[in-house]
Order: sequence, then structure tokens, then C-alpha cells
Amino acid sequence: MKIEVTTPSGAPVTVADATVRVGSALRIVPVFSAAATDTGAGVRTAMTAQYSASHGRYVIRAVTNEAVSEGIEMNYPTIARIGLAGIIQAAAPRCIFLTLGDEDGPDAVWMSVDRLSTAKGRILPPALAAEVVRRGGSEARMEAIELLYGTAALSNLPPARLIQEELGIPHRTASQWIIDARNAGRLEGMNYHAGRQART
Repeated sequence: MKIEVTTPSGAPVTVADATVRVGSALRIVPVFSAAATDTGAGVRTAMTAQYSASHGRYVIRAVTNEAVSEGIEMNYPTIARIGLAGIIQAAAPRCIFLTLGDEDGPDAVWMSVDRLSTAKGRILPPALAAEVVRRGGSEARMEAIELLYGTAALSNLPPARLIQEELGIPHRTASQWIIDARNAGRLEGMNYHAGRQART
């Protein structure tokens, strides 16, 4: 399913729109619009999501659904099949920005998290992930945990699971590294509360 992500005015999302700082290195777009067409259901869904500091993630503020296939009636059973969580989880990484260098430096190049993803859908290249695991309590590890936690939490995905998968470490280690990063002030403005997962 192709996801279109824009500002509420319909313009493409750029780093200039990322005006809210979360954690120590991430900047996010405070409000965005996303739209997707589920051809199987015959429905186009458009939503507006906004960062909520109290939730520590993006929350959906408005949703519209439109039948795009003949014979589709917009009723409860049709709408219940729409995976809103999947749309926001795919859209949020396009609205989270970071720079790999000094953010105040003249050569700072900002990019969205979705541009970091490798061909296999990973955020960190395997060589970098291996280096992060090898290097004790390094700055590189804290940066990686902040990036991975932020990407997951802001998208309402389980951060420990993403960290486990990206770094190839046990859940217990991922949880401890999250605690270490939070204690170091790296995860301010980002929260994830485990519970019943939204349908995707």
C-alpha cells in the first residue's frame, strides 16, 4: 500500500517542517497528513496526525474514508477492516529527521528516518549495528538507541522489539539500553506504553 505524506496544507514534508525537537538529536514534523488506498477493501483513507507531548508519540486527530470501488458501502464492517495503525506507522518515519553530523555545523545534512532504511527494511546497516553492539556504553550506542527508540515510539510500535531486531540482542539487553538512554536524557518527549496493539 502506497502512503502519501504531506503537511496539512498538502505540501511535501521537508526538514524545514520538522520544528519540534524530541530526545537530544531528533526533530519531528508536529502535524502531518497521510493518505493510502487499500485496493482490497476498496477504500481510500486520509488522516491527520499530531505529535502529543503527553503521549510521547503521534496521535491520530482526524480520519476520512472514501469508497473508491463500485459496490463498496461505507459502513461499520468496511471501516473496521481499515488499518489506521499501519498507515501512521508507515508515515511517521518520513516525519522524523536527524543529521549524522554536527547539527549546528555548516555541513549538517538532515534526512528523514525512512531514507536511512536499507533494502532489507532495516534502519541501521548491519556493519553499524555490529559496531554499536561491540562498543560498550559508547556515544554511538546512545545515538542508535535514541534513533531506534524514537522511530518506534513515535510510530506507536514496541521500541524494545525494534532494537532487538536491528541490533540482534536479547530483549533484556534492549530494555537495559533503553533505561540507560532514558537516564542519560536521550529519550525526552518519546514514550511507549505497552498494551493491546492496534490492528495494522
